[in-house]
Amino acid sequence: MITTGNTREPVTVIGLGPMGQAMVTALLDAGHAVTVWNRTASLADTVADALAASELVILSLTDYQAMHDILDPATDALAGRLLVNLSSDTPQRTTEAAARLAQHGARLLVGGVMVSAELIGTEHSYVFYSGPRDSLDAHTHTLGVLGRPDYRGEDHALAQLYYQAQLDIFLTSLAAHLHATALLTAAGVPATTFAPYATQMFDMMSYFLDGVAGELERGEYPGDGATTTMMGATADHIVGASEAAGIDTTLPRAVQSYHHRAIAAGHGLNGWPSLYEVIRAR
Repeated sequence: MITTGNTREPVTVIGLGPMGQAMVTALLDAGHAVTVWNRTASLADTVADALAASELVILSLTDYQAMHDILDPATDALAGRLLVNLSSDTPQRTTEAAARLAQHGARLLVGGVMVSAELIGTEHSYVFYSGPRDSLDAHTHTLGVLGRPDYRGEDHALAQLYYQAQLDIFLTSLAAHLHATALLTAAGVPATTFAPYATQMFDMMSYFLDGVAGELERGEYPGDGATTTMMGATADHIVGASEAAGIDTTLPRAVQSYHHRAIAAGHGLNGWPSLYEVIRAR
């Protein structure tokens, strides 16, 4: 087994993809002794050796199944370990994993890293955590090296839910940008010409969120700004323009569907946040 660094709390990192490598670099720079193991390249001879090297074990893998695939042959080495899984998966799989690890004497702290690999360890980095609060408190200084810890509660599923919610905004927004760009490039407008206008729209989006959370909690959607009917007409126009341009209509049709369904449910004169009524769980 090989470890590097010789001060502060020892840490084991399992998974050396771009994110895992960035975490190792940040921990080493902060003076931690780091033991690493990966399916394709390992400094610890075995997973069991990697687990034995540190009480704190950070996992950066594709999903929770990858964690089980790696750790199942070494369950005897799990007792007394805190596994901080920063991998993405569904909330249900996360909850199941916590119970499964507990059977082997290990604790699970769930994390959702909210920046890309190159921002790990910078002032922009933050990580959602959920699970046992005392486990986070005991290792806050070390985990803080990766990014600001943002604790969301004891329920293991919460960090994943916050992570997925943020990525819901992120992925949909990026897809919308590409769709909007395709709409213009189909008319011969260079993507570089449209880029500053797209940036301006993204910068302005937070303005439209002011007060919306309160409307959602109250279930009241005043239509004094833009009604669902008005916004729905625009959604229709975007679909029509996309069809005429010959580009994919999947995304705008999904948005159009929300407006049509909200109007059918009697929200035509309400504000656009009333779309929440056809989206939220009953």
